Amino acid sequence: MFSGIIEALGKVIAARPHEGGLKLVLEVPDSVLPLDLGASLAVNGTCLTVVKTEAQQLEFDAVGATLERTALANLKPGMHVNLERCIAIGQRLDGHYVTGHVDGLGKVTAIQESDGAKLITVSAPEALAKQITPRGSVAIDGISLTVAAVDGTTFTVSIVPYTLEHTNMGTYEVGTTVHLETDILAKYVQRYLEPLGSSS
Repeated sequence: MFSGIIEALGKVIAARPHEGGLKLVLEVPDSVLPLDLGASLAVNGTCLTVVKTEAQQLEFDAVGATLERTALANLKPGMHVNLERCIAIGQRLDGHYVTGHVDGLGKVTAIQESDGAKLITVSAPEALAKQITPRGSVAIDGISLTVAAVDGTTFTVSIVPYTLEHTNMGTYEVGTTVHLETDILAKYVQRYLEPLGSSS
């Protein structure tokens, strides 16, 4: 379980096909180390397991099912990714509950400047859009964000300069593909209400 508060940026050293999946090697800062073999790390909001450590480098294996639901296969050496370690017991939850299980992919459709911040609009698959509400929470590439507005299958978030500087959001442009994870509470509510709707 994660909080959506990004701890650091990692740098992609290698991303190559491996046994039907992807072998991913990242260079990471001291702030996320040490990590033991078998530990979980959210990489752009995707929970991955550490399979090898060497100095400042961590290695992960992403299986085919993960690649089908995420954009990890698009990573290239030199790109930066958002990193977050698991929540520790007793730790303050400054974001919201993020599982690290990406629900689907969104696409940036607009970026506007607004009083020093940026308004970023993202299109979401229809099934996910139903779980996104104004002033609700959503994770974009693992970043816990508050939804500013919703219009059909698109939604907008306001990004402050600190977030732009300390995550990969500063590199977004129109057309960028992003990982989406909707609020787990919204999923449970929708799951509870579905049978009621079908019986009416």
